[in-house]
Amino acid sequence: MRGQTASAVLDSSAHRVLRNTYMLLSLTLAFSAIAAGVSAALRLPHPGILITLVGYFGLLYLVNKNRDRGLGVVFVFALTGFMGYTLGPIISHYLSMPNGTQIVMTALGGTAAIFMGLSAYALVSKRDMTFMGGFLFIGMLVAFLAGLAAIFFSIPALSLAVSAIVVLLMSGMILYETSNIVRGGETNYVMATLSLFVSIFNLFTSLLHLLGFANND
Repeated sequence: MRGQTASAVLDSSAHRVLRNTYMLLSLTLAFSAIAAGVSAALRLPHPGILITLVGYFGLLYLVNKNRDRGLGVVFVFALTGFMGYTLGPIISHYLSMPNGTQIVMTALGGTAAIFMGLSAYALVSKRDMTFMGGFLFIGMLVAFLAGLAAIFFSIPALSLAVSAIVVLLMSGMILYETSNIVRGGETNYVMATLSLFVSIFNLFTSLLHLLGFANND
């Protein structure tokens, strides 16, 4: 009986975290989309790789430091809004290409389909995907360094390969984070939201890159 009670409490707690995560995620995605739209409409310049990294990791530090306080939610919106701003010039670039609108909409639809499909699988199956954590962390670190190398040394083939790998890694992250919430491993909805948002963001930009390359061919 005690085991059943503990399980019920765990399920209730996980459901609350999941509900709060999806609610905050939907709000941050909408806020980021607005920021991206304004950035694209005003043709604001991309801040550059250095400012982007400093802004991202600086705000990430503030979110993590305030993860258990209401201020953490404020910094989550600041971070996702900043990422939306950096996305605006990227979207403008692809919209200026032949079939640009189709590329952006296909990437958006693909991102939504992948996220909903993988999330539904993790929720319904309740399989333990947390074993993927170490592999995903190493994979993201390697992809991050390879991505920087592709930018600084202007290696298009490497950049394309990194985008393909990131699509797989972010798909794995969606499975991992959702499973972690369902199984009670992640109890902070602020950090869960940020993890899923970053996965969706990187998934979308990587699909954009791949589709844009295919369009040029």
